[in-house]
Amino acid sequence: MAGVVLDGVSRVHPDGTRALWQLDLAVADGEVMVLTGPSGCGKTTTLRVIAGLEPASAGTVTIGDDVVNELPTRDRDVALVTQQHTLYPHMTVGDNLRFALRMSGTPRQETEQRITAESRVLGIDRLLDRLPRVLSAGHRQSAALGRATARLPRVFLLDEPLSALDAGERVRVRAELHRYVKTAGVTTLYVANDQAEVMSLADRVAVLRDGVLQQVGTPQEVLDRPVNQFVAGFAGLDGMGFVPARLEQSAGLAWFLVAGRRLRVPGGLPGALRSHVGLPVILGLRPHQLGDATAAPGHPIDERLPATVRRIERLGPYDQVVTEVAGAQVGARFAPGTAPGPGSAVELTVQARLVQVFDPVTATALWHGRG
Repeated sequence: MAGVVLDGVSRVHPDGTRALWQLDLAVADGEVMVLTGPSGCGKTTTLRVIAGLEPASAGTVTIGDDVVNELPTRDRDVALVTQQHTLYPHMTVGDNLRFALRMSGTPRQETEQRITAESRVLGIDRLLDRLPRVLSAGHRQSAALGRATARLPRVFLLDEPLSALDAGERVRVRAELHRYVKTAGVTTLYVANDQAEVMSLADRVAVLRDGVLQQVGTPQEVLDRPVNQFVAGFAGLDGMGFVPARLEQSAGLAWFLVAGRRLRVPGGLPGALRSHVGLPVILGLRPHQLGDATAAPGHPIDERLPATVRRIERLGPYDQVVTEVAGAQVGARFAPGTAPGPGSAVELTVQARLVQVFDPVTATALWHGRG
């Protein structure tokens, strides 16, 4: 197996479009690195450059001890699975799975054992004699995954490989895929926009924006300590809302002035915010930090915010209520069926110790709360 190192890698298309810019990224041997970010941020391009399907315009790509910039794809020993299956249409599912193993000289008995094992895990063991054209999109994608995992390359490159599966299959195959790559110890770069995949699969996460790396860290680090407002808004299962405020201090107490209310800074003014007293700031709030004040009558007044209901999303165990606070949209969690209709005024409880603070000019993180 082998790690992957991208050192100052850029990819500029012939028309001048900058897809990647000076990307430095080191993926350890056996690590699962998830690449995430909005469409067009450079995730797929990163995989294609590593695979040799697109050349790097600058920088070096190293797999194990080998700089592979000049190596053709077939000599890099990587397995790439894209959003759209890449099965050979004239081969049965079983022969598609056998192909790479035969090319690598794997003995026949071992080949059949691997195919049997992988097809059972992926739920396609009854489809081995069928051609791809008669399969559902989900089964075709499962077969493409099986073709990649039936052999052991140096590196797995997976580009949203579960996007064609239905919700139940996606959860099951995700768990099996994670088990497989960790047991096999294969270095894996995995492109995902589904935040459940990001949080459950990644050893570390790399967040990209417009071809530029924003942050690398464990899923929890990226969630709890985002480097800027973009990462904070993109990471996590529920989106962060951003509310304008002003930081004030008097008589040893500090608070954020929001929509005419004082939201107390618990524990006094942190050192990181001292230079921002009297200045505008942006507060980052996640839905699980906000609730229905009528359900918590004893909640302190300096940990509440006035809001207006804009819409209600029924999510089963709770309702996610999209509200407007100081002109910004923020989600809050209410007990099912308890939120008033759109346009209604409500009061929200706030877990003030979890509030994150950002600079309104640079969007960089100033404070990550006391969670």
